[in-house]
Amino acid sequence: MPTKSMRSSSNVAESAAAVAGKTPKLKLEVQYATKDPQAPSRTEFRKWIRSALKQDAEIVLRLVGATEGRDLNRNFRGRDYATNVLTFVYDDAERDAQTLAGDIVLCAPVIESEASQQHKMPIAHYAHLTVHGVLHLQGYDHQTDGDAAEMERLETHIVENLGYKDPYSGTVE
Repeated sequence: MPTKSMRSSSNVAESAAAVAGKTPKLKLEVQYATKDPQAPSRTEFRKWIRSALKQDAEIVLRLVGATEGRDLNRNFRGRDYATNVLTFVYDDAERDAQTLAGDIVLCAPVIESEASQQHKMPIAHYAHLTVHGVLHLQGYDHQTDGDAAEMERLETHIVENLGYKDPYSGTVE
């Protein structure tokens, strides 16, 4: 999953305040490439993305099945299995430097399987992984324990503000 290196911040509270205090412009395209009766609506995806976005962005969010999810993960990450979320950041020299651009790919069967295994509501898991993808788009990662802890704290803050429980605490009812 190609991502930018994580941007430094003094703490999660400042990052969360920045997320909460700004209303960036969002150009969003949602693509449903798989039929899933539990799939969130475009409105829900837009709300979740906006909750985590700190700057203007152009995002394509694509909901895929297991075959496409596996192909993308294998071709771009060298891992031969479908994963829950992939984020592809595009650095375009002609694009305004203040506007993020990228794709977020959510694999519906993986997300729903994980939600079931973790005793979470699928909608809460979709919200969490959408936020997770948006944070990756903005340069956050979880390659080190410190980065992972910071990203998880920020995700938890955003997801709880959306009305869901801490995604790392277990059951999200």
